Amino acid sequence: MSNSFISADNTWVLWAFLTGWAALSIYLEQKYDWAAKISGAIIALIGAMALSNLKVIPVDSPVYDTVWGYVVPLAIPMLLLQCNIKKIWKESGRMLLIFLIGSVGTVAGAILGFLLLGKHIPHLAEIAGMMTGSYIGGGVNFVAVSSAFSVPGELVSATVVADNLLMALYFLALITIPTVNFFRKHFKHPYVDKVESLGKTEDGTSAAAYWKGKEISLKDIAFAVATGFIVVAVSKAIAGFLGSVIPTGNFAMSMLNILLSNQYLIITTITMLLATFFPDFFGNIRGAQEIGTFLIYLFFVVIGVPASIPLIIQNSPLLLLFCGIVVIVNMAVIFGFGKLLNYSVEEIIIASNANIGGPTTATAMAISKGWTDLVAPAMLVGVFGYGVGTYLGIIVGNLLL
Repeated sequence: MSNSFISADNTWVLWAFLTGWAALSIYLEQKYDWAAKISGAIIALIGAMALSNLKVIPVDSPVYDTVWGYVVPLAIPMLLLQCNIKKIWKESGRMLLIFLIGSVGTVAGAILGFLLLGKHIPHLAEIAGMMTGSYIGGGVNFVAVSSAFSVPGELVSATVVADNLLMALYFLALITIPTVNFFRKHFKHPYVDKVESLGKTEDGTSAAAYWKGKEISLKDIAFAVATGFIVVAVSKAIAGFLGSVIPTGNFAMSMLNILLSNQYLIITTITMLLATFFPDFFGNIRGAQEIGTFLIYLFFVVIGVPASIPLIIQNSPLLLLFCGIVVIVNMAVIFGFGKLLNYSVEEIIIASNANIGGPTTATAMAISKGWTDLVAPAMLVGVFGYGVGTYLGIIVGNLLL
């Protein structure tokens, strides 16, 4: 935005802020107990949200687009180089069930929100369809459903603003849940226990123990970074080619087109195939997890930036309420059934995040918390949501029209 202290085109200063704030967030998490309880990811997010609302940094900038378009895809292969398909198949199947339960919660929340607010928000049936698609899949589904219903542009923009603020609050809630006594008492939490069992370093927290220094060579850094770039480049080429040749004349082929033209699905698939069939090479590249995690922290900073509180107050308080209803019902359903089916609180959190936030945020959260066994399942079920989100969104929208 042109009225911020740092202008949107001040590229070097914005990159300095993104990397500096991400680094400070990591330092605080590893140094202080209070920061470890909040998590570095939330510190990164809240700091960016505060500075954007204080007009220190712009709400929109090509720098942020670069993080979404280049940094996040590059981070994913680095973080999945140890994800052997043979080892995670069982966990992914388990995660898919709770993800589907959460999807039912999203549909129920959209319908409930429409029944409560349908008379007060214009085009709410279409918006309900858009948010169903988004809160089962992600942004690609939001755009697809809004286009399918030809929703007015100003209404789409207002919904995006409401969604941005809600997402920041939602991620804050999800990352805080594992530290709340109620959830620790009533849900099993093996992944949290595993991280905490590492103990603390002499001058740091359990996060510092988890990310303790290790031997790493120039060759490791070279292979990690090069692998990331090569996998993303090949994946984008394959996704673009498949998207152009797979017809969309019927439901089944359209769904196949959406799935196979999604770069994140191809990136995940190629990386996991490399990790599965060449584990001795790719599984032993040191530093890939650390580099990928730092890149994901840049993503957490960027997530907080668009959450403009003044714009919400001015344009879309009822839309914020509607989105909140959808998210609350999703969480109620997924935590309720998760408890009945004996899921851990970490599995429930990541599945809900894959619903509401999508595969990138779910993967980022698993990484930031040190739940490494949930990273690949989070990506897989989140990408599956991309495949079904548009269809469920269109079904809900048409049902409510």
